Amino acid sequence: MSTPILESVTEPPGKRSRPRHRLMGGLASAGIAAAVLGIVFGASILKTDQPGSHEASPETSSTSQAPAATAYSAMVLKAAEENPRLLIDQPGWKATHVYGFATKMGSITYSNGAHHLRMDWYPASEYDDYRKDRLEVSKPEPVQVDRWPGELFRYNASDFAVMLRPRDGSFVEMRAASAWTRSDLDRVLASVVRVDARTWLAALPAEIVTPGLVNERAAAVLADVPLPPGFDPATLSVEGVNSPYHFGVRVIGPVGCAWITEWTRAKKSNDDAALRRAADALRSSHNWKVLQQMDAEGDWPNGFWETADRVASGEPVHPKMMNPCDTGQ
Repeated sequence: MSTPILESVTEPPGKRSRPRHRLMGGLASAGIAAAVLGIVFGASILKTDQPGSHEASPETSSTSQAPAATAYSAMVLKAAEENPRLLIDQPGWKATHVYGFATKMGSITYSNGAHHLRMDWYPASEYDDYRKDRLEVSKPEPVQVDRWPGELFRYNASDFAVMLRPRDGSFVEMRAASAWTRSDLDRVLASVVRVDARTWLAALPAEIVTPGLVNERAAAVLADVPLPPGFDPATLSVEGVNSPYHFGVRVIGPVGCAWITEWTRAKKSNDDAALRRAADALRSSHNWKVLQQMDAEGDWPNGFWETADRVASGEPVHPKMMNPCDTGQ
């Protein structure tokens, strides 16, 4: 069996207009590695009726409503202090998709009704190349975000990109695609402020998985997932801060990889009993609760199921199909 490889269908920076996740060859391929979570919208926790979730992402509240004191690890505080910490001080915005918080690259999307604002972080060393690309889009217009200078580029009348100049080793690009007007964007940009690390960390949505919650959340994700022989959940390496979708990728990916490895071993050694167990486990992935929940949000589960089904049936796997072993670790 050839090693399946996930087709790279992550959209290039500034091309996505909706927050649904596309298939990802891990979270580090195609220039969208573990994200630096640097912008958080609000500090209040709201109830929601959405199935499978008990709390919604926090909506924006006034920065005058200080969060209660919370203990954070030195590692988390250090990461927060070393990266942009921006907050939209305007009601209604919710952080919807977050992953990373480990390097100076990544992405986070925020939503407020029909408006979606995506933020991408990159190393400062890549700023010139990205700016040259955006100069082919339009002539830049000067803007500022909390006294942070930047430039606005227009893709069309309702599609904008704002590049902030490098700062503290990274730069941020904001993408407002579809349903936006320039006045809409100006109002949001005028409400973005930089806050201290603890205020920013306190504003994280309750469902976001921080480093201290990895073991607890991984156990919940794996509650109905058969584990491969010798697989130890304690060995899972999930860096940074991740929304449930991206955390699911980083937990289920290694499990799927281990089952495929076991299936391959059993096939080569003519171990029919182990081959059946591996095939049954891969087929059962259609019933795993975490993948069913993720399927409502993005395309990664479909890619996983396609590969798992073909492996379980002994069919050849196309080189461009998903590889669960590639989770950006």
